[in-house]
Amino acid sequence: MARSNFADIRVFVEVARRGGFRAAAEHLQQAPASVSEAVQRFEDRLGVRLLERSSRSVALTPIGEQFYAKSLPSIIDLEGALDDIHDQKDEVAGTLRLSAPYSAGPFFLDDLVARFATAFPSVDVEVIYDDRKVDLLTSGVDVAIRSTTFLAPDTHAVAVGPELAMTIVASDDYLAQRGAPSHPRDILDHDAICYAFGSGDNLAPWGFSGLDGAYTLRPKPRMVANDMRTLLAYAKHGLGLAYVYREIASPYLREGGLTEVLNDHLEQLPRYSLNYRSKRNMTRRLRAFVDVAKVPRKAP
Repeated sequence: MARSNFADIRVFVEVARRGGFRAAAEHLQQAPASVSEAVQRFEDRLGVRLLERSSRSVALTPIGEQFYAKSLPSIIDLEGALDDIHDQKDEVAGTLRLSAPYSAGPFFLDDLVARFATAFPSVDVEVIYDDRKVDLLTSGVDVAIRSTTFLAPDTHAVAVGPELAMTIVASDDYLAQRGAPSHPRDILDHDAICYAFGSGDNLAPWGFSGLDGAYTLRPKPRMVANDMRTLLAYAKHGLGLAYVYREIASPYLREGGLTEVLNDHLEQLPRYSLNYRSKRNMTRRLRAFVDVAKVPRKAP
């Protein structure tokens, strides 16, 4: 392939990835006119239109979508390889981008990121809290920390953080009025304070263990939030039963006013999963973060 062809492919991929010529030009540090000319030149050479342009937007044609999907992995791998060469020439540096659910921060991620940043002061770290599914190929995220593993082709996962012991809590006033559930199925008759993954349409199930093994129930929610501390605040106000990580609930339980129920029936959840793309062309900063994540946190 001619060198000019490859340069134009990279320009096209950046325009598609960033949704416009100006954003691609800023990333590539080129003039917008040069970026537009490179895409036009590449289209003329291929004899097909890859992008539909208007005064306000840029959209991929069907052929453009196919070409983008097949080209992007190679471009990302090449970028990673160049980053790795740069890192090896100097030191572990650059920007590490993480995506994680809100609950992971106080649970273990704040400590993990602080340990990593202290050990590698030349690395800048971006942590974006978001419960939605992340495409590691197109999002620009290096690592996605989730409570479940979502292995896609050419990706890897490492278990991180402590084991996830769960608890169901309610205020003393609520239990005095409604009574404490004695069996998991009783929660279906109670007001539930539920955790949402990104939106109220995707609620976390409540996990239990019975004679036939693990199972889940989905009580009807009265209150929904995507932060467990908010769920605990609602529980303290007597708004229902909340299903949360026990470690996050512990300070609230010590303060008093909340009581645990159904502890003998709860199923312990798996550890969090650190998800990242293939080890092929893995940058040194990502490799360093994975290594730090594998080291258990020391007890205070």
